[in-house]
Amino acid sequence: MIKRHTGVSIFMHWFNAVCWFFLLTTGVGLIKNSDLDPVGGWWPDLIRGIFGGGENLLQAHVLCGFTWIAGFLVFAIIRLRKEVSFFIKEIFTFSPVNDISWIIKKGIQMTMGYKMLERLGFLPIIPEQGFYNVGQKLFAIPAISGGIMIAVTGIVMYSSKFIIIDPAVVQWSILVHFVMAGVVFAGLLIHIYMASMAAGELPALISMFTGTVPEEYARHHHKLWFDGIKD
Repeated sequence: MIKRHTGVSIFMHWFNAVCWFFLLTTGVGLIKNSDLDPVGGWWPDLIRGIFGGGENLLQAHVLCGFTWIAGFLVFAIIRLRKEVSFFIKEIFTFSPVNDISWIIKKGIQMTMGYKMLERLGFLPIIPEQGFYNVGQKLFAIPAISGGIMIAVTGIVMYSSKFIIIDPAVVQWSILVHFVMAGVVFAGLLIHIYMASMAAGELPALISMFTGTVPEEYARHHHKLWFDGIKD
């Protein structure tokens, strides 16, 4: 077995997951508009009933939001030289030719199998990847930028209750907050599918509990990273 994640990284992963689940469920419950509500009026009525009204629901949403923001700020400061700098460097490192080939081949392999790769004239070999594959990078970048935008617009919306902020800024913040939450959630659905149901990815899911992956998995899925730690 090979060490892939630290205990702090694992904690932050599940801290983020729990916060996102709570923020998403309470956030949708705050939408009392039939033209915008993505699931129907039954959910806002249900969740508001559980929390004892819209104001209590809003306070719970805000409290969780600030806890989420504070948690990541503390993590970024404390682990800047370790996980954070490594993470940022990895997700913004691309090899265009290799990565485009990976996207094409991996997409075909996952949907139609290795035999279809050969039928289409491709070698049935998926291009080597580093600590993160290009699919993970393409999720991480909008997830981080979207998360920052959600946090900033959330602060603007909440602060408008106490200080004077241009109404246009508040309205734009509401729109951006809503849209970015939807975009990141869509990415999370793919992330969850890839981690829990995609063939051959189970070791990645288990590693988010144990911190380790089998050597064969690392060699097959993240060979560039594997070769680097073995040198």
